Amino acid sequence: MISFKQLPLEAKAAVAAGMVFFSMILSRSYLAEKLDLRMRHWVLRLQMALFANTLMLMGSLHVWKSTVTMFTRSSAASSLCFMLWKIAVFMFLALAHSSFFTLLFLVAEEPYFFSLAAYTCLGAYIILIFFLFTLGSVEQAYKFLVGRSGKAGAGNKNRTAMKPVLAVMLTLVLTVVGLLNASQPPTVNSVEIPVHKLPSTMTNLKVVLLSDIHLGPTVGKTKLAMIVRMVKALKPDITVIVGDLTDAEAEIIRPAVEPLGELDSPLGTYFVTGNHEYYTSDVSNWFELLKSFNIQPLHNENVKIVSPKSTDDWFCLAGVDDIEADVLRYSGHGMDLKKALRGCSSEHAIVLLAHQPIAAKWALQERPDINLILSGHTHGGQIFPLNAGAYLLNPFFVGLYKVGQNTFVYVSPGTMYFGIPMRLGSRAEITEIILRSA
Repeated sequence: MISFKQLPLEAKAAVAAGMVFFSMILSRSYLAEKLDLRMRHWVLRLQMALFANTLMLMGSLHVWKSTVTMFTRSSAASSLCFMLWKIAVFMFLALAHSSFFTLLFLVAEEPYFFSLAAYTCLGAYIILIFFLFTLGSVEQAYKFLVGRSGKAGAGNKNRTAMKPVLAVMLTLVLTVVGLLNASQPPTVNSVEIPVHKLPSTMTNLKVVLLSDIHLGPTVGKTKLAMIVRMVKALKPDITVIVGDLTDAEAEIIRPAVEPLGELDSPLGTYFVTGNHEYYTSDVSNWFELLKSFNIQPLHNENVKIVSPKSTDDWFCLAGVDDIEADVLRYSGHGMDLKKALRGCSSEHAIVLLAHQPIAAKWALQERPDINLILSGHTHGGQIFPLNAGAYLLNPFFVGLYKVGQNTFVYVSPGTMYFGIPMRLGSRAEITEIILRSA
């Protein structure tokens, strides 16, 4: 039987990740009894950061072996350039691993340079792992199809050496492209949506949809002020923020939120929670802060949006808590569609704000008479190669979907980004929705 000491380093890292995850499960009930809500969730986030780092160790060991160890026997191994390369790879991996901890310790009005560098390295790390794995798989498939020759030969050695070089070059190019893409202002995407039973006096009503701004380690006041300026230029009748506004506690990042006070949509600005609001364990304080900026949280509740032309014409705008509140057992919160739609009959149009597309799917299964659901959460995958995973894990990925005869779902790709200041295969968006009477 193989002992733990005899296991390869990657296997030891996998065992460590399993132990951290198991300790999280075991400590969950204990923490619920011994700690208050804020401390309990802070400890949970710390455990998640440790878990992510132990998982990343497996990839980091592979990166180190592919980009450093395999070249130690070459003639250049003793050169100054190779020593500098080893230091660069080590610093790159160290920064990528530290990114998860900046969320706990380095959040302010504007992002710290260290946080931006750490999350950039994390994005590059994900891309690099993908290319190393893909090129390695292609190499193994080639060997299997062609068959190995009796001698290794210089050709095989050169191909093996080229694999990490090509992976690093592709990673560098895509990282630069992703950073440049994310640094651009969000695109304004104008979408016309027919809404069944919307009063004719409310046709052409303009709703601006924001989602997934993620104020935190890499998004601060300057970015938010830019978003607010763009929204005001669109002159919406209603502005809605469908979750993941923040990754930090209200008191810590309050100065960065101040631009939201400039939103002045005549029919109101509304907010529903996303999963990241519950990770902050500070939802009540966020609700109070948003109310001070004249932004109304829809906490499993609804409001009547009355036509400016006729007080007899209106539709129901409802919002549900994010489903993550149920997973985290966040007291007083959780998706409650019946409560959210109380008083909303099928005689009037119903528009629902629900952060996650899976919540939109559940809502339509329970209330197929909902006419329009606005969601976010997916980020459009944010960066390659995560796009494929986001597509497979969500019933609605990004953009406009028609469900049945009279229902539409629109999923925003996000107005900013989470953590990694990069966009690959996706684009940040402010959505201008024009409602049409149908």
